[in-house]
Amino acid sequence: MKNGNLINEEIDVPELMVIGPNGEQMGVKKLQDALTISNFAGLDLVLMSDQGNVPVAKIMDYNKYRYEKQKKMKEQQKKQRESNKDVKEYQLSLTIDIGDFNTRKKNAYEYLVKGHKIKATIRFKGRQMAYTEQGKEVLLKFANELSEVADIEEKPNLNGRTMSMLLAPKKN
Repeated sequence: MKNGNLINEEIDVPELMVIGPNGEQMGVKKLQDALTISNFAGLDLVLMSDQGNVPVAKIMDYNKYRYEKQKKMKEQQKKQRESNKDVKEYQLSLTIDIGDFNTRKKNAYEYLVKGHKIKATIRFKGRQMAYTEQGKEVLLKFANELSEVADIEEKPNLNGRTMSMLLAPKKN
């Protein structure tokens, strides 16, 4: 048994519905007759479904079928990865130094180029809550520095002691 489908001599049913290589129904045949037809055509007899009252088998090139199936699976996984882009979070502060700011900006730039979203946050501690406007300015400066590769998806908003903003990569 290879990948869930029984092929040729592995099939263990007395009679089955046979579908030809071009999709035409050839009717219910005995296993030996179906194997003879598939061998004559130089193809494989593949059991597609053994549910129901009559199992269904198809005459086809099994290796080509398996290859196409794997190709579809890889394509689906690729699409799934593309839709599962990460949201990378960068924490800034009111009193962030220019070196730290530039490092975070450089790292965020690389992530945005890869297609990921960026969430920039500032957590206000103690008396810093009186200076939420300065925090907003820091976040907007961060967004402005990344404006060539990112758009603001969510403007800076205060939620408790945390102000956050979401940046998404620009669509070309």
